[in-house]
Amino acid sequence: MTKPFPRVVLKPLAALLLPLMLASCAVGPDYQRPAAPAATRYKEAGDWVSAAPADAIERGAWWELFGDPILNELMPRVAVSNQNVAAAAAAYAQARALVTQQRAAQFPTVNLSGQGTRNASDSTTGTGTTVRGGTTMQVNLGASWEPDVWGRLARAAEGARAGADASAADLATATLSAQGELAANYFSLRASDAQLALLRETIAGYQRVLQIAKNRYDAGVAPRTDQLQAQTQLANAQSDELGLTRQRAQLEHAIAVLTGVAPAEFALPPAPAWKPSLPAVPASLPSVLLQRRPDIAAAERRVAQANEQIGVAQAAWYPNLGLSASYGLGASTLGDLFSAPTTAWSLGLSAVQTVFNAGLTRGRVEAARAAWEQTVARYRQTVLTAFQNVEDQLAATRVLAGQLEQRRLASASADQAETQFLNRYRAGQVSYTEVVTAQVAALNARRALTQAQADQLTTAVALIQALGGGWRMQGG
Repeated sequence: MTKPFPRVVLKPLAALLLPLMLASCAVGPDYQRPAAPAATRYKEAGDWVSAAPADAIERGAWWELFGDPILNELMPRVAVSNQNVAAAAAAYAQARALVTQQRAAQFPTVNLSGQGTRNASDSTTGTGTTVRGGTTMQVNLGASWEPDVWGRLARAAEGARAGADASAADLATATLSAQGELAANYFSLRASDAQLALLRETIAGYQRVLQIAKNRYDAGVAPRTDQLQAQTQLANAQSDELGLTRQRAQLEHAIAVLTGVAPAEFALPPAPAWKPSLPAVPASLPSVLLQRRPDIAAAERRVAQANEQIGVAQAAWYPNLGLSASYGLGASTLGDLFSAPTTAWSLGLSAVQTVFNAGLTRGRVEAARAAWEQTVARYRQTVLTAFQNVEDQLAATRVLAGQLEQRRLASASADQAETQFLNRYRAGQVSYTEVVTAQVAALNARRALTQAQADQLTTAVALIQALGGGWRMQGG
């Protein structure tokens, strides 16, 4: 029959633990979120009204705002297959494991040990009696605990928890960054498709014009320079087509890597009739980004982590207290170990205080405070940069909307001029140089219009990233 842990041990142990638990107090400053730059509205938002609080915003699948089924199919692969996101996820798992380790330090450690000794030698006492060798069996149950009187372990656990939260925000940042890059590359690829279609249509027109110039030259009604100019213009357009083909291939390779696929195993066919859909920016946008952008959240949690390290460093000024207890059973046989054992117990309290370390503790405390000040400065700078990003993208959104209208007007006018000059050339009213000039202007205007549409899409993606993942309201 196993004997219970003796009361003579429990009573002194409780007497020691009670005052330690009552005296527990955490040294160091309690965390308060540092003040950060704030704005009630955006300068570049024009007449837009002030925003709702950021915690009312639901990120959701923000890429669905663009209404592109292929983009909707590609985007979920980022969180699953992108290796940068996978690395951030592993860092978050590591940070969570550190929280578990730091929390475990606050609880007692219990050890069970056993030992068996066989003595095979004989010895003779002074009276001539022979003592035979024997067997000794021993089982010990020991426990040790470092009471967190000064809050050092609690501070370390809270710091680890803040670090895990920062790693979670880093994961969100990596995911959002990869998603934004994928969307931007996808829209650039579709813009390349649109420009390639324009160039191929233009090349076909240049080939017809070359034939006209050749026929006029053969008929003796136009100089050979007309034919040479037409050939030059056609060759330049064909060269531009090859350059765009290379650019498209590079964008396709980038999209493959972002989705975790080798470029050789990925292909994105051209969209036959791609019509970009630009999401409308709502009249109300969040101006409070602290709960919205993951990089700001990560910076703020690192301030909290640095704050707890001050308390950990200050705890070194106070003594380290430790409790230990053991209870053991001993006997000569395994059967006697549980029926008629010899018992032994011990209880100990230890205290270690650093008397002199040449200012080492003070230096560590000052270093912890300096590290905290550094994280505060980085946090505030992150907030300022976030507001700058939003203002930049709002300004770009407004300007590009005006530019797009001018690009449409310029393209339509250039198309009309090209048609008129070509008709007049056929009638022999103008030189071919004027036709070439009109054709170049028309092609440039068409390509500029396509690029303006792509710029609007990539700017919308950048604005979504600057806002921390879209502007959808809950349930919207």
